[in-house]
Amino acid sequence: MKKIFTLILSLLTFCLYAQNTLVGKMNVPNHPRLLLLQNEEENIHQSLKSNPTLQKVHISILSKCDSFLKQAPIKRIKIGRRLLDKSRTCLQRVFYLSYAWRMTRQEKYLKRAEQEMLAAAAFEDWNPSHFLDVAEMTMALAIGYDWLYNDLPINSRSNIKTALLTKGLEPSMLTGSNMFWLTAAHNWNQVCNAGLSFAAIALYEDQPEFSNAIINRAIDKLNLPMKVYEPDGAYPEGYGYWNYGTTFNVMLISAFQKAFHTDFGLGEKAGFLKTAGYLLNMTGPTSLPFNYFDSGNSAEINPAMFWFAAKLKNPSLLFNELKYLNKNTNALTNDRLLPALLIWGSGIPLNKIPAPQENMWVGKGVNPVVMMRSSWTDPNALYVGIKGGSPSLNHGHMDVGSFVMEANGVRWASDFGMQGYESLESKGVDLWNMKQNSQRWQVLRYNNLFHNTLSVNNEFQQVEGTAPIISCADDPSYRNAVLDISSVYKNHLAKALRGIAMVNNSYVVIRDELENNDKPSVVRWAMLTTAEVKIIGKNEAELKKMGKKLILRVLGSDHVNLKTWSTNPTTDYDAPNPGTVMIGFETFLPARSVKALTVLLIPQASEKRVENNVKPLKQWPL
Repeated sequence: MKKIFTLILSLLTFCLYAQNTLVGKMNVPNHPRLLLLQNEEENIHQSLKSNPTLQKVHISILSKCDSFLKQAPIKRIKIGRRLLDKSRTCLQRVFYLSYAWRMTRQEKYLKRAEQEMLAAAAFEDWNPSHFLDVAEMTMALAIGYDWLYNDLPINSRSNIKTALLTKGLEPSMLTGSNMFWLTAAHNWNQVCNAGLSFAAIALYEDQPEFSNAIINRAIDKLNLPMKVYEPDGAYPEGYGYWNYGTTFNVMLISAFQKAFHTDFGLGEKAGFLKTAGYLLNMTGPTSLPFNYFDSGNSAEINPAMFWFAAKLKNPSLLFNELKYLNKNTNALTNDRLLPALLIWGSGIPLNKIPAPQENMWVGKGVNPVVMMRSSWTDPNALYVGIKGGSPSLNHGHMDVGSFVMEANGVRWASDFGMQGYESLESKGVDLWNMKQNSQRWQVLRYNNLFHNTLSVNNEFQQVEGTAPIISCADDPSYRNAVLDISSVYKNHLAKALRGIAMVNNSYVVIRDELENNDKPSVVRWAMLTTAEVKIIGKNEAELKKMGKKLILRVLGSDHVNLKTWSTNPTTDYDAPNPGTVMIGFETFLPARSVKALTVLLIPQASEKRVENNVKPLKQWPL
């Protein structure tokens, strides 16, 4: 009875999307029709001849494909509750091998791609309980089915098509908790709809009505995650998940454009088109990202930036990507969607990438962020990033008001970023419970005690609080931003404002203006660093790293004593944090008192330019 009821609901869902037509029956090109049409390989060949940077990417892909030839096809082995590792392996192998076949016509790549797809097609399922696994496996086989359609044996093609239908598309029409991503405003929506739509396009001539239902649903549901880029392009989930969600979103837009000669308006959404500016500014002069929320500590290639650069006719968006391509050739093939870079970047003259013009980027929205720098071309430039927002957001941390800071080629103020999910889930940590008192916030890397922000009475920030940007100014003499962080401390403070400024492109000011409620409080100011810390006075510390120095100075507080806190884990589930320390101080706030905390971060050789008299936030330039 349960199966019959589920089937009826699935049919009703199918009818809903089939009838609420955004897309009617459409003519599609012959295979291949996803991303790269027949004979368009020649465009890439021509670009490779004149562009040594793209040539390196191409060679890296072929080399990786040769390594695949020595490896067995994937097996259905889950890690915890996920099959995602195997889905991603399959996507990389099939995309790379299919690209290699189309570009070289070497039989070995065709045969190995066929083996990989048949292995995945034979799985009992693609783990629909964690639907990202289904989405990425579906995209993998859709690309291979479409790109190799005319060269695959009929039996292999039939098996792959059946798997796409029964293990990919049909499970997506069921109802239940596994389908939560249909109403999500984050990366799950983008990735799942992209993967499924790739299959719908690949199978279009055989399943036009079913394919239209999948595509219509994607166009409808993608409005949710694409809206959160508004108004300025800031992506709520941070640097790492920008790569994931935005790149899959771009993959889908690009696929629609190729197959149907329209992207159904998705590629024209204003906030989305601005998000390349967000990603560009999220990387500092050290080439490290502003890695708040669940982001890794290192930069990575972002193929979607090549789509944005071409779409917006703005090659300066590739300023960081070009540096990455030139420095990290061996790491390029960590990106499973790397062939898309060659498709989108084939018409861009990478030998003429100008430096960006703006030294400050402000992104308002649900998770606002500000980045500022003294220069794009000076490797010793000053760089600061600060965020507001809320811990309640997807992949959120209690990091409201947190910042990173660089100078002289060193990142002085850091962020831990993410800890691997399985390392926590395997220890029984209730990681995805976002409630105030959940175990999630006991994880060292998730709570405010180990971020570059304030803690009041040694307690956690309020999950449902949110911090907007209330003012900012791109004034070269006092580039600054001010956030209202009051709501994440509402149980203890009546008001809390945090301002951060870059003064004369020389040093950084962090100023907190606090109003206490009717009970006394102890406020802790803290900053994470990978530098060696030496406290040289009660209100001054010297940080050293890579032969460089930075002074941390607290102004206007007679009762401050700088100290350090260990970052060593105290539980069996927290990851180790070698080479890091928290530096800061604690200060007492009497009941109903008002207090300002001002900290200067002074790079080596900037000491003579420091003004120790910092104005109140309301007097900062607007």
